[in-house]
Amino acid sequence: MSYIDLHMHSCYSDDGEFKPQRLVDFCLDKNIRYFSIADHNSVRAIKEAKEYCIGKAIEIIPAIELDCTIDKVNLHVLGYGIDYSKKVFNEIEENIINQEQIASKERMRLVRALGIDFSDEIISSLSRNGVVNGEMIAEAAMIFDKDHENQLLMPYYENGSRSDNPYVNFYWDYCAQGKPAYVEVKFISLKEAVKIIKESGGIPVLAHPGNNVKENAKLLEDIIGCGIKGIEVYSSYHNKEQVAFYKEFAIKHKLLLTCGSDFHGKTKPSISLGGTECNHNEDRIISELKASINL
Repeated sequence: MSYIDLHMHSCYSDDGEFKPQRLVDFCLDKNIRYFSIADHNSVRAIKEAKEYCIGKAIEIIPAIELDCTIDKVNLHVLGYGIDYSKKVFNEIEENIINQEQIASKERMRLVRALGIDFSDEIISSLSRNGVVNGEMIAEAAMIFDKDHENQLLMPYYENGSRSDNPYVNFYWDYCAQGKPAYVEVKFISLKEAVKIIKESGGIPVLAHPGNNVKENAKLLEDIIGCGIKGIEVYSSYHNKEQVAFYKEFAIKHKLLLTCGSDFHGKTKPSISLGGTECNHNEDRIISELKASINL
């Protein structure tokens, strides 16, 4: 168990479960001393969490996770130490929500066309801001299939091959980029994301590259060429070999190393807050990050 967790999500992410204050309480219960709520394209949780931390033995490092693209590959970039009062972040969030509201209808149509049905009433109870993501569809579909008869859903039920994180695994299998129910949402470019983070006083860090970059050294070179200053080397998604690969790459290119669980709650039940080990490098990670963002 690590005493830092620099990547978690609140209810201000469409796929997050808990209020910011609850996340702080979870961190305190697990003796986490430094944390970041890095919501998808949103900074709304930071002020609430920061105020709730007053008088408590814990420190929040402001952060956001921006969706962006490079060469038609979707990426997530973390911005640490940002001035979260900048209106550009609200503009980004509003733009994404507007696009997602439109994409949600097509996403649901495509999933149903594959032979996976669900209740509109359940979807409405799960949705926020009129946005329906793949995780919500998975939850609604599994509730609808009460007798576990749909063969397409079998991998996500208990003891199935994709049951460790059933909802998000459904998203990756059906709704992610390149999958049959993928609906494009136009994100900002990686260069623009880096520019926004830097202009708001932050440090851009590539999130969990094992998810979408894999060990593509050429793509990694292109990514850091856009101004990335760190890599989330220690992630709940990375195996030991990947950790070693990204650590070597980061050190070679003089990049910051960070650590985060990407805790969401029910959409990723096998991921525990503070559960990502960083080989006892907490002191180095925190000191170098804080020095880079002047905290």
